[in-house]
Amino acid sequence: MQIENKMKRFQYAAGALCAALLLASCGGGGGGNPPPAVPVTPGLPGSYADPITYSSAANGSLSAPAEGAAVVPMRITLAGKTLDYTATTGHLTATDPVSGQPVVSFFYVAYTAGTLDPSKRPVTFFYNGGPGSSSLWLHLGSFGPKRIVTAIPSSVMPSPVQLVENQETLLANSDLVFVDAIGTGFSQAVAPRTNLQFWGVDSDAGAFRDFVRRYVTVNNRQTSPKYLFGESYGAPRTGVLANLLEVAGVKLSGIVLQSAIMNYSSNCGVLTPGTTSCEGYIPSYAAVSAYYKLTTPPGDFNTYLKDVRDFSAASYRPAVATWLQTHATPPVNVVSQLISYSGLDSTLWNQNFALGPDLYRTRVASNTMIGRYDARVSAVNGSALTVDNDPSLTVVNAAFNNTIQAYILNDLRYSARSSYVPFNDIIGRWNFSHDGKTLPDTIPDVAAAMTLNPALKVVAMSGYYDLATPFYQTELDLARLGNNPNIQIKNYASGHMSYLDDATRRAQRDDMLTLYNSESVAK
Repeated sequence: MQIENKMKRFQYAAGALCAALLLASCGGGGGGNPPPAVPVTPGLPGSYADPITYSSAANGSLSAPAEGAAVVPMRITLAGKTLDYTATTGHLTATDPVSGQPVVSFFYVAYTAGTLDPSKRPVTFFYNGGPGSSSLWLHLGSFGPKRIVTAIPSSVMPSPVQLVENQETLLANSDLVFVDAIGTGFSQAVAPRTNLQFWGVDSDAGAFRDFVRRYVTVNNRQTSPKYLFGESYGAPRTGVLANLLEVAGVKLSGIVLQSAIMNYSSNCGVLTPGTTSCEGYIPSYAAVSAYYKLTTPPGDFNTYLKDVRDFSAASYRPAVATWLQTHATPPVNVVSQLISYSGLDSTLWNQNFALGPDLYRTRVASNTMIGRYDARVSAVNGSALTVDNDPSLTVVNAAFNNTIQAYILNDLRYSARSSYVPFNDIIGRWNFSHDGKTLPDTIPDVAAAMTLNPALKVVAMSGYYDLATPFYQTELDLARLGNNPNIQIKNYASGHMSYLDDATRRAQRDDMLTLYNSESVAK
């Protein structure tokens, strides 16, 4: 997911490397101003009026964190049966594992249910990416007990916005914890530390480790099956976090990588155009071009995409490697096949043999902008939905941003002195270095976690029409881990926030249930 909706670029220099990191990793990541702050008022039973004012600024630093929370009994009807659950909304303080000093006050919403002993019931931790996105997209779009109705891939949102009981919620099978990254939502660093100190791959993952440890301790979840679900930039966070947790003795049952960008240097949409292979995007281009009827795939769509993958590996990969070194005219037979798969002309491919997604998006439909997160969503150039350079995000952005704060106040009964921050434009300040590299490659972190815990399950979930984190690139990255039956690849006819598509959300729910059921601990 994960890459944010403003879609600006900045130059990230490291020696000879100049990487233009796209603001791209939402799992959604909204721009614009947050809704006005709500007053702190006492409310209904279980409510909590938080007296603290939170800051998302780089120098934000809490002097005295508190672990207050609203605790509200709720009920949902699923397939005609009622399920009682509890919503806990507030803060937990992550502490440094060495000094024991508080480091971050994390804002979270936890949904717990069922009569099973909590020590045996699964618990899943959800977070979006950005960097700079809160968890509102997964919270109100995927598998929580409430969701916002969208009409994706339509470019029109239902009006008025509908927040409904989510029939695809995972709450019947797992407790759900949605946690916001530092500087988003109401999460903030604790003095003497500042938010800025956690805006980096390693410091961010370390803080999330300490949140999970705190949640597990406070709620007696040490023996619960534990899962991580990270979207977009949240996926590489998950790779690093999984290893940190395993090292810390917190055993995980599984991790879910939603719309992953595990290795930034393998994604040609992140690096300067024309400097690296775009092999990982070729099958996505084929899927999108077929959707817009630029091509007519023969036979079964999945078989067709397998053929495109095979071509990308066997023919395009060596040809583009040569082209990147020499910039000689690409082989005619390879260009011919690219034309067949994409429906785009030979001049474009000859001049841009390592064709990046930004240029591709401009050539698919005349006078039309297609979505980056979900290429099926489109809008006429110059129209309102193109203001953020991605109609698939703009169409849903306001609904999510405006709903989250009202939901927290009215349904979850938590009020604060400050505004909930759905998105914080911090990518230009993020420290992407990791493991001695300027840009993160987190596949080795996943490998380390699986070495420490050979039973760890890994599920990658991607959308065919995602032009930010292409499904085939995720497959290529995970292939470095070898042929391991604990690694599952799940691709869907959807985009980056694949769960916004009704049919895909149902399929993802079923795949999550399969993951939970693979755990030997009784549910």
